[in-house]
Amino acid sequence: MKERKAIPTVTVNYKSTKSSTTSNELGMRAMQERAYEKRGEQYLLIKSPPASGKSRALMFIALDKLNNQGINQAIIAVPEKSIGSSFANEQLTKYGFHYDWVVEPRWNLCNAPGEDGSKVNSVKTFLESNDKVLVCTHSTFRFALDRFGVEMFDNRLIAVDEFHHVSADEGNVLGTQLKQLVARDSVHIVAMTGSYFRGDANPVLMPEDEAKFETVTYTYYEQLNGYEYLKTLNLGYYFYSGAYADEIINVLNADEKTIIHIPNVNSRESMGDKIKEVEHIIEELGSWQGIDPKTGFHLVKTKDGRTLKIADLVDDDVAKRNRVAAALKLPEAKKNRDHVDVIIALGMAKEGFDWIWCEHALTIGYRSSLTEIVQIIGRATRDAPNKTHARFTNLIAEPDANEGAVTDAVNDTLKAISASLLMEQVLAPRFNFTPKRPQNGPVEGYDYGENGYDPEKENIGFNEETGQFQIEIKGLTLPKSKDAVRICKEDLNEVIAAFAQDKQTIERGLFDKELVPQELTQVRMGKIIKERYPELDDEDIEAVRQHAIAAINLTQKAKETLNNDEELSSRGSTALIDGVRRFTMDVRDLDVDWIDSINPFSEAYSILSKAMTEQSLKAMAEVISGKKPNITLDEARELAKRALKFKKERGRLPEIKSADPWEQRMAQGIAFLARIKAEERNG
Repeated sequence: MKERKAIPTVTVNYKSTKSSTTSNELGMRAMQERAYEKRGEQYLLIKSPPASGKSRALMFIALDKLNNQGINQAIIAVPEKSIGSSFANEQLTKYGFHYDWVVEPRWNLCNAPGEDGSKVNSVKTFLESNDKVLVCTHSTFRFALDRFGVEMFDNRLIAVDEFHHVSADEGNVLGTQLKQLVARDSVHIVAMTGSYFRGDANPVLMPEDEAKFETVTYTYYEQLNGYEYLKTLNLGYYFYSGAYADEIINVLNADEKTIIHIPNVNSRESMGDKIKEVEHIIEELGSWQGIDPKTGFHLVKTKDGRTLKIADLVDDDVAKRNRVAAALKLPEAKKNRDHVDVIIALGMAKEGFDWIWCEHALTIGYRSSLTEIVQIIGRATRDAPNKTHARFTNLIAEPDANEGAVTDAVNDTLKAISASLLMEQVLAPRFNFTPKRPQNGPVEGYDYGENGYDPEKENIGFNEETGQFQIEIKGLTLPKSKDAVRICKEDLNEVIAAFAQDKQTIERGLFDKELVPQELTQVRMGKIIKERYPELDDEDIEAVRQHAIAAINLTQKAKETLNNDEELSSRGSTALIDGVRRFTMDVRDLDVDWIDSINPFSEAYSILSKAMTEQSLKAMAEVISGKKPNITLDEARELAKRALKFKKERGRLPEIKSADPWEQRMAQGIAFLARIKAEERNG
C-alpha cells in the first residue's frame, strides 16, 4: 500500500440536540412544523436538506389545503418513479394529526405500468374524479399540462418535489409551464428541494417569479445539529496520479459503510471499462468468496478475516442489477447495519436513495453539478444509531504538466474547489449581519461569549438552538427593497455559488499573485449580483454584495483559524463558533473595508498547496497565468464608481502612486476611462 497523503478537509461538528428528530403534539418534526405554519400561502418554496422530512411536511400542508382551504385536489410530481414511494399512505392521526394521508393505488402513477403517454389519460380521469391525491413523475405532469393546458388544473395544489430539476431556462419545459401556472394565478404551488443550486448558470426561478413565493428555509446546520447520533461531518478532496483504482484504497476504509460512485465512462478519470473498475475495487478490498444467492451481493473476505457484503449497481446485466437494487430496499436495510457494507454505483444511489447507515460517500472524478454533489453528500448525512461520524471524499485526478488535457484537468480541479467552498458555506451556521450603531444592544437568545455584549466594539452572538450568528459590522449597508431583503435573508448561498463558480474569479483568487482582493470582493462580486438581479438598484446591489462577501470571508477566516489552532479545532460542536470569535478579536475593527480586503480563496490555496505536488501546482499556475485578463471597460466603470465613493469619504481621488494597492487599482480604472474618452475625441 502506498503511503497515505493527508486529505484536506473541512470538518463541521454538531451538538446532537435531538431537536430535528423530536416530534410535536401533531407528529411534526421541527422543519415540518416550520413549513406547516406557512400552510396558508398560495406559493410556498421549502428549502431543506435530505432526510429532513420534506415529503411528510407536504402531506400536512396538502391535507390542510384539501380540508380547510377549499382546494379540490393535490398533484405531487417527483423526478423519478422510485421517489413516488415517499408519498405512500401514512396514518398521521396515529401521531396526533387531524387527517390521514391516503393515495388510492390507481392514482400513484409511479407504480402504474406503461409509459408517460398512456399515464396522461389517467391524469385526465383523476382531474374529472372526486378523488383527492395523485402522485406522478415530472415527465407525466409535463405531458399532461402540455395536452390539457394550465386551465385544467385550476384550484388545485401542485407540489413539485426535488424542485432543482426545474429551470428558468426557456429550454426547460417544466420551468416554462410553472411560469404559466404562476401567471394564471389559479393554483397553489408547493416547491421542495434539498439542493437549490443548479450545476449550470440558469436560476431555478426568475427573480420576479421567486418573489411571489414564501420561503421556508431549514438549514443543514439546524438539521445535523438536531440529530441524535451524528456529531461530525467531514468533507475533503484527494488528488491522485495514474489510475484511481490504484489509489482508492488510500481513502477507502473497509470499516465504514460506504457508497462509491465511480466516474462516467466518458470522463477523464474513467479507466475505460466500468466493469473492470468495479472488479479492481473489490480486489483491493479483499478476496472474492462468491455471490449471496438471496441478495446478489458480492461476498469479499478482508485481510482481517471479516466478510464484506458489496452491492454492485454498475453491472450491465439488468436482472442482476435489479436483484441487488431490490435487496437494498428490503426492510432489513433500514433495521440492520450489517445488511450491506459497500455499495458501488455509477448513475444510481444518489437523489432519493435512503441508506441511513452510510458513513462515507466516496466519489471519483469531478462532478459538474453542485446539485449532484449536494445530493451525494446527503446520502451520508442520515442519522442512525451509533453513527457518530460521516464524510464525503472526492477523488480528483491531479493536473499533470505532461498530459495533453492539462487545461481540462485544471478546470476540473477549480470546479471541485468551488464546490468545496460552497459546501462549507451550506454546512455553516446562518449569518445575520447588522450595522454597528451606538444604540445597538444584545439580541435576546444570543450568546456573546465569556465577557458578554460590549457596546464599545463589534459583537458576535450565537444562538445554539437555531444555529444562527448575529454579527455587527461597521459600515454595513442594509438592503432597502423587499427583493434585496429576501436575497440577504434567504439567497446568500445562491449568490456565493455564482461567485465561486465564476471561472475568472476563482482562477485569479487562487493564482494571481498581484491580485488586489477588492477586485474580486467589490468589482467582480458586484458585477455578478447586477447580472443575476438586474431589478436591484445600486444601493441594494451594494447591500447584497457586502452581505455575501461577509458570509464567505467569515467562513473562510474561521476555517483558517481552526486549521492553525489545534486547541480550537478540538472543541467539538463549538469549534467553528470559537473560530469566528477568535479571528474577529484579532482585528481592531470588524468593518466592511477590512472584510473586502480578504481574498476569499487564500485558505483554499493554502490547502491546495498541501494536497498537490509542486509540479501540479506549477502546471495549474502556468495555464492560468497565460490568460490573465486586462482591465475591461465594465471593470473600469466599476472602479471609477468606487473611486467616487473614495473621494466622498476622503476628499480626494485615488492616486496611482499610492502605497495602497486598491487605491492604485481604482486610479488605474479612472485612467483607463480617461484614455478611452481621449481616443473617442481624437477619432
